[in-house]
Amino acid sequence: MGGDHMKLTPLDIQQWEFKVRVRGYDRQEVQAFLRSVSQAVEQLVKENTQLKERAEHLESQVNDLRKKEATLNDLLVTTQSMVDGIKETARKEADLTLKEAQIKAEELLKRAHADCEGLQRDILGLRKERIMALEKLRALLHTFIKMVEMEEIDLHSLTGDTSVNDVTRNR
Repeated sequence: MGGDHMKLTPLDIQQWEFKVRVRGYDRQEVQAFLRSVSQAVEQLVKENTQLKERAEHLESQVNDLRKKEATLNDLLVTTQSMVDGIKETARKEADLTLKEAQIKAEELLKRAHADCEGLQRDILGLRKERIMALEKLRALLHTFIKMVEMEEIDLHSLTGDTSVNDVTRNR
C-alpha cells in the first residue's frame, strides 16, 4: 500500500480486511478506526465535489461578466459612431448623452471588475481550502502509518518475529 497511490473510496476503507496474526491488533478498534477514516474521506469527497461545483458556478459567473463587459465595450463603440453621424445642432445633446452613458458604463465595468476580482478571490480561497483539507487528510494517514509502524516495531521487539519485518517490507 505505502508507495502505491491507489485511489481509495470510503467503501474500500470500510471493507478493508487486515491479516490476522497472533497477538495482533484489536479487530474492533481497527474497524472503528477504518469507519472513522472512511467517514472522513467521504466527507472530504463531498466537500471536494461541492467545491468543484462552486468553482464551476463561479467560473460561469466570471464568463457571464466578461461577456457583459464585451457587450458594454461594443455598445460604447456603437454609441460613439452614432454620435459622430449626428448633425451639428444635436451634437451637444448627443455628447451629453454619451458622457452619461460612459459614466454608467464605467460604473458597470467597475462593478463587473470588482465582481470578477471577488469571484477570483473566492475561487482562490476554495482552492486553498481544498489544499488544506487534503493536507489534513495526508497528515492523518501519515500518523496512522507511523502508529502502525511503531506497533510493528514493538511487536517485533517483544516477539523477535521476523514476519513483522516481512509485512513492513511488503508495503
